[in-house]
Amino acid sequence: MSGGLLVAGTTSDAGKSVVTAGICRWLTRKGVSVAPFKAQNMSLNSFVTHEGAEIGRAQAMQAQAARVEPSALMNPVLLKPGSDRSSQVVLMGKPVGEMSARGYHGGRQAALLETVVGCLEELRGTYDAVICEGAGSPAEINLRRTDIVNMGIARAARFPVLVVGDIDRGGVFASFFGTTALLSSEDQELVAGYLVNKFRGDVSLLEPGLDMLHGLTGRRTYGVLPFQHGLGIDEEDGLRVSLRGAVRESAVAPPVGDDVLRVAVCAVPLMSNFTDVDALAAEPGVVVRFVDRAEELVDADLVVVPGTRGTVRALEWLRERGLAAALARRAAEGRPVLGICGGFQVLGEHIEDEVESRAGSVDGLGLLPVRVRFAREKTLARPVGEALGERVEGYEIHHGVAQVMGGDAFLDGCRVGEVWGTHWHGSLESDAFRRRFLTEVARAAGRRFVPAPDTSFAALREEQLDLLGDLIEEHADTDALLDLIEKGAPTGLPFIPPGAPAAPAPTPAPPAPSAAPERTKEAL
Repeated sequence: MSGGLLVAGTTSDAGKSVVTAGICRWLTRKGVSVAPFKAQNMSLNSFVTHEGAEIGRAQAMQAQAARVEPSALMNPVLLKPGSDRSSQVVLMGKPVGEMSARGYHGGRQAALLETVVGCLEELRGTYDAVICEGAGSPAEINLRRTDIVNMGIARAARFPVLVVGDIDRGGVFASFFGTTALLSSEDQELVAGYLVNKFRGDVSLLEPGLDMLHGLTGRRTYGVLPFQHGLGIDEEDGLRVSLRGAVRESAVAPPVGDDVLRVAVCAVPLMSNFTDVDALAAEPGVVVRFVDRAEELVDADLVVVPGTRGTVRALEWLRERGLAAALARRAAEGRPVLGICGGFQVLGEHIEDEVESRAGSVDGLGLLPVRVRFAREKTLARPVGEALGERVEGYEIHHGVAQVMGGDAFLDGCRVGEVWGTHWHGSLESDAFRRRFLTEVARAAGRRFVPAPDTSFAALREEQLDLLGDLIEEHADTDALLDLIEKGAPTGLPFIPPGAPAAPAPTPAPPAPSAAPERTKEAL
């Protein structure tokens, strides 16, 4: 088998990431070697590969679904928003500078097409199949000229396109039809059909609409996936977290001890890697919520200040909302606080920032004896260490360099009383360490909470990925999907007017993909 597929969506959050992961897991269980790919990702949730490259966490999750090691090839361009108008551009896992949206879409994006096509070709030469994820909608006609992640990459690779629609939002038939009708005839030739996501109820009631859609577009629907509670799969976008909503959709498991443990996560601006708290939410009896008001910290047993792409901005936000004063009161009362990455920096005494915010000298909250200086070079690492007598693995993504001047050692940071700080993301996924940490939190909070002795975060994640594979296997036409991946889009698909002007021809794949990133970096 040799081929591929682009999973596009009618909107952002239509389910592209989870469908891509589900297809990867389904193919892997069939013995097909498969790799995920997303040419360009905009996300504040990222991950560090073993070679020290930063990629989107969604692509790392999809690689796990495919049971392969994640690499920069799978997400060559990552955009990390720093404001509403600019983002840090991460190219082949390394930051290459800040850029405005207008500057990026005004020409720089098109220069990256050669790089992303080269990465895709390298993956195609290594794996039997490559399942690509699009971004937003392929019908964003204002951006089509410079598109490198939706129809741009599909046309360059001649991949068929499966359009996913979230029926839970409503209007899915109009979205499918409108998405197709807004594409040029050349792009429409690759749109093979549709996949309905998050359906609730009796599928037979949907079938007349699917038949009408086929009649209107000449394109079939490849499956109807049911709404599934309890999926804790990594989210792509840290900008759209629902405040005061539980981390997981499923009901909280009952505690092993007499009490539950309540965790409040400060929803700071530009929150990054909020997936760090997923491991806490996986523990029976632990309730994790995002908060933005000081009064919501009162009954919390643990407050987490998470990572952020705007440390100084997060400091200002905490002070404006009274959360900074609430954190100081907690520290004085000996009530647990955990700062991770940017949240760790916020808890320190002083910040010198001429890189991220360019605010210069700024006072921190002063809860930890730490001084932070922002360096232009980003730290990207996969450290392994020990804390509370247990082995810990994590990953680091930060410009801030911390000088720890006291307290008890805690990973790369420190602990003073019940205030803890570290740059390490992912440390709470280490099961034995997480149990010891929660035991410490429960003691300090005066709760009769007991961590479950057998919770395995890695096993829970595998169960969720298998569940995604099951959804594809049981509710999609897998024979038709295999045919699509192997042979491409069906020929003779009708044009749906009005269409759009013809898009520019794709740049051919470079002969040496490994050289492409350097040429593109110079273009930036």
